[in-house]
Amino acid sequence: MRHILVTGGAGFIGSNLIKELLKDPDTYVSCIDNFDPFYSIEQKRLNIKPFLENGNFEFIEGDIRNIEDLRKIENVNIIVHLAAKAGVRPSINNPVLYQDVNVSGTQTLLEFAKERGIKQFVFASSSSVYGVNQNVPWHEEEKLLPISPYASTKLSGEMLGHVYSHLYGIRFIALRFFTVYGPGQRPDLAIHKFFKSILKGQPIPVYGDGSTSRDYTYVADTVKGVLAAIDYEKSSFEIINLGNRKTVTLSELIEAVEETCGQKAIIDRQAEQPGDVPQTYANITKAQELLGYNPSTNLKDGLQSFFEWFKQKETVVQ
Repeated sequence: MRHILVTGGAGFIGSNLIKELLKDPDTYVSCIDNFDPFYSIEQKRLNIKPFLENGNFEFIEGDIRNIEDLRKIENVNIIVHLAAKAGVRPSINNPVLYQDVNVSGTQTLLEFAKERGIKQFVFASSSSVYGVNQNVPWHEEEKLLPISPYASTKLSGEMLGHVYSHLYGIRFIALRFFTVYGPGQRPDLAIHKFFKSILKGQPIPVYGDGSTSRDYTYVADTVKGVLAAIDYEKSSFEIINLGNRKTVTLSELIEAVEETCGQKAIIDRQAEQPGDVPQTYANITKAQELLGYNPSTNLKDGLQSFFEWFKQKETVVQ
């Protein structure tokens, strides 16, 4: 039986990943999460509630910066590190905390992997590391110029992984996620905020003229990429984009959300935000070649799945 430690597993992507992992009776999952109050703790508890009666699952409420919390977990084969202080804009207001959690926390996990002889480490990086770069679609060898503390911490995590891979033989796979959405999405993210505000008849803040674009990736497609990275063995260090190879402008997204929920948005036009990049767009050739990654969910279907989840959960989503 393989034993996988998922950090941040009570969150959006983590809980979707654990749901898939536990479908395999030969996989045991340990989840560590500190229930950071960045958004509703009640929502996070709801995310992991379905797993608590599963004999192949254990939950540890702890902090990735505290190696003693990690040492409570025995016989781990694989680490999937998703825990982080999230969000570009909040990182500008508190860069020291983001550095502490995202960089020191990652290093503590790598020390734990070294100590326990864990040889497979999958790291959640971010498309934000590319910064402002007009050379789209972005491939993994692009020059990186992050423009937010959050992006900088993700790049630091990648480089720490390279060090530990080189020195200690830990296979480190950094996955650059591109604007993941779907059931369970964090309430601070655009799609979630748009649905909530439109359904309540409240204005939605739109930063800039609506021409910014994102490579929206449905969470089930992202999870498939993570699952493939867990099994990847062909090299000791890789950085791989997990996007949807398509871009959608903010204006197009709002129209799609309006169509899905059957209501028009009230637009509150605001200035562009510091740290936001004008576009994200993934070249996924490497993911296709190394991981067999093939995102298959279009925006319309993905938004509908989110909407169905949202309608069921809105009493607990804050």
